[in-house]
Amino acid sequence: MSVAPERIETWVAGFADRHGGHLVSVTGDERGVVLRGADGGRAEFLVPFPPMPPAAPDGLIAALAVHARAERCVGVVLVRRGGYATGVFHGTDLLASKVGSRLVQGRSAAGGWSQQRFARRREQQAGQAREAAAEVAARVLAPYLDRLEAVVFGGDRRAVDALRADRRLAPAFAIETGPFLAVPDPRLAVLRDTPRSFRAVRVRVVEAGEAAGDADAAHQV
Repeated sequence: MSVAPERIETWVAGFADRHGGHLVSVTGDERGVVLRGADGGRAEFLVPFPPMPPAAPDGLIAALAVHARAERCVGVVLVRRGGYATGVFHGTDLLASKVGSRLVQGRSAAGGWSQQRFARRREQQAGQAREAAAEVAARVLAPYLDRLEAVVFGGDRRAVDALRADRRLAPAFAIETGPFLAVPDPRLAVLRDTPRSFRAVRVRVVEAGEAAGDADAAHQV
């Protein structure tokens, strides 16, 4: 699950109430924070845009909240089939963007030579779509490269991986960070909504019974 940066302290208070009424420990480092409730349950936060600045144990929750709420300059590149979108955000504000699409035909049930011709045409269309996506991403991100703190990718993983060989995007992939955004066709409305996902703090909750099971399994090993 994920928690909006603005709700971290409220969420932690609710977790403590639901798990024995208080926290027995808060531990962590630059990449994660772990809460343990009085009933044995725990919550494991994954720090967004690591590393998080060092903090004392009694200040970890506040440090996580401040770190998560920071207004960063973040690039977003979305690619799915023939569609593509690239944007640059400062916090939740979209500073620059470009959205487009190229026709990539679906699979055909035909066989023989017709199937082979169709496959060649489809691959040609896919190659043109990749080139267009890479060109747009490079053009939109280039003016902000000295300001970008991270680039988040999304859409279809294979489509994004196909862009990794493009040298124009090497600076973007060099500062790639998660989460990978599972989004539908990359339209402008979809791009504008991505801060809600890439700014959110991912958290894994392990209930008391599950935590005990983990401990037993570790002891058996």
